[in-house]
Amino acid sequence: MARILSIDYGQKRTGLAVTDPLQIIANGLATVATTDLKEWLFNYIETEGVEEVIIGYPRHADGNPTALVPAIEKLKETLVKQFSQLVVSYVEEDFTSYEAKQIILKSGAGRKKRRDKGLVDKISAVLILQDYLESKR
Repeated sequence: MARILSIDYGQKRTGLAVTDPLQIIANGLATVATTDLKEWLFNYIETEGVEEVIIGYPRHADGNPTALVPAIEKLKETLVKQFSQLVVSYVEEDFTSYEAKQIILKSGAGRKKRRDKGLVDKISAVLILQDYLESKR
């Protein structure tokens, strides 16, 4: 088996999470500047044996897609063109950033850690990936 990579796409930063090769555990991987994301993903996918990419699909509370959706759809197209064997899917990401902030708060992290938006993005990607893994079981 190969890894599954999860993306929590953001305007400035993108959180990433990945499974172990047996696809059992979701781990936070990195937070990457969105401007550097494509190059980072190409390098990682080529070297780490990723077979599937899950991208969080953000919606407003009323169900309409957010302003990020066109960029997310373009990213998916780019990945599919570059890696023909790669499965790329969307997963609803309802309130993952809020959940990530609550997790950090409950962990007892200090003020500096609670304000680390990169950490929120990475944990959001883990939550997206965990939800996906649970839905597959």
